[in-house]
Amino acid sequence: MPERISRFTIPDLADLPVDVRDRILAVQEKAGFVPNVFLMLARRPAEFRAFFDYHDTLMEKDAGLTKAEREMIVVATSAAGQCLYCVIAHGAVLRIRAKNPRIADQLAANYRKAEITPRQRAMLDFAVKLSTRGGEIEDADIEALRAHGFDDEAIWDIGAITAFFSMSNRLVHLTGTPPNEPFYLMGRVPKG
Repeated sequence: MPERISRFTIPDLADLPVDVRDRILAVQEKAGFVPNVFLMLARRPAEFRAFFDYHDTLMEKDAGLTKAEREMIVVATSAAGQCLYCVIAHGAVLRIRAKNPRIADQLAANYRKAEITPRQRAMLDFAVKLSTRGGEIEDADIEALRAHGFDDEAIWDIGAITAFFSMSNRLVHLTGTPPNEPFYLMGRVPKG
């Protein structure tokens, strides 16, 4: 019996708008499978487009933060938010982008003990605080990031990634969407 992807109906690919279907098929061709979150979000094409447009705007640039650091934020804050899907899926992407098979597990278990730089630790301290105790963010928290060399654009990105994935975590909780099996092994063993 196939694994349930969502508590809500999943549309057939053939019934989706062409641009949504094409995006899903392109991901399937690149990854070898369709991440469950794509199918879960496809039930509402306008929201699917907005979600992935904002996702890509935040996650696919290298200014201020590396792509691996962006994934670190997702893994650490998703662990704090108890989102299995995002920890597993973005952990896979992080292992690949960081070229480190241990980093995602370390961040998910306890980012404070992970093999990261003091700058990255400051970034994750801020992101986890924003994610779990956002009402406590003060000017001193921003200044602590500046002291580690983050400029305003990078600080905004840390906050925006944290906020975006807090929403994503809640959608996964709402829908009960599980991580795809291939994510568990990605980036753990170098390709030979």
